[in-house]
Amino acid sequence: MVDPCPGAANLRITTLSIKNVPGVAGDVELYSSDISVKCSNCGFVVYNDIASCVEWCRHVKECVGEEMYNKVMLQKNVPVNK
Repeated sequence: MVDPCPGAANLRITTLSIKNVPGVAGDVELYSSDISVKCSNCGFVVYNDIASCVEWCRHVKECVGEEMYNKVMLQKNVPVNK
């Protein structure tokens, strides 16, 4: 992997954040490697935007690794280029 990039740091080191679901008295757990999480109570989808560099950076596979690249692209429903 190349030197750490600020845009991909959260993809390599998994972090957890708790996000409030609007209109529901509840929260969802959103890991940094998740693209989105659906509330189990109401179905509201909470999105995570930290993986945006995976879509455009030409060094992404070297930076975050092939496995994480494939995971993020599949979660975004983008065909994976081998």
